[in-house]
Amino acid sequence: MLVRNEANRYLERVLKHASHYIDEAVILDDASEDNTVEVCKNVLNGIPLTIVSNSEPGFDNEIALRKKLWELAIATAPDWILVLDADEIFEDKTFEIIRELAKAQEIYHYSFRLYDMWNENFYREDTYWSAHTIYRPFMIRYVPEINYIWKETPQHCGRLPLNLYELPGELSQVKLKHLGWMKEADRLYKYNRYKQLDPNAVYGIGEQYESILDANPNLILWEE
Repeated sequence: MLVRNEANRYLERVLKHASHYIDEAVILDDASEDNTVEVCKNVLNGIPLTIVSNSEPGFDNEIALRKKLWELAIATAPDWILVLDADEIFEDKTFEIIRELAKAQEIYHYSFRLYDMWNENFYREDTYWSAHTIYRPFMIRYVPEINYIWKETPQHCGRLPLNLYELPGELSQVKLKHLGWMKEADRLYKYNRYKQLDPNAVYGIGEQYESILDANPNLILWEE
């Protein structure tokens, strides 16, 4: 997990949920100015934890952060790596399913659907908000012999190597909630951040950036 100034957002909730099914945690703190690190240590007490803090924030070059987090993770000699952000949480049935997924012998990665929650009970679905219709990889079996290759862009670089698809994978019906859009203040913050880091929409879609502030987005009831 990559974190920065998450102590007063969803971090505690997300880590408590994850603590039910993870064996070990690896966290890269991007120079948080709050007590994010202490929250991680407190919630994950009793679970092996590697946590490293940057001295200066580096999210203007996300690929460097993602690759550093990857190196920290593989240094623990993992069988499987699950990469979540600090505002992402699986539905509850994950507790029963995720260890079964990891037992598969011929599967090397799993892709899931991520739902952008606009409040606790509804997710957004319209022209620029359809992430939940696409399966994206979040969980990968680590194979030391592979030379992993990344998308070398400073923004929207992905959280896992590009060439993970060289080996067979599966789609999982377990769903993920993305909580980071639920509050108006968070949406405004993300809008301003994207406009600052990608003003010409080189790495993302300009119309989607603008749509973040839509007053009446189309919302659909979340169901487990």
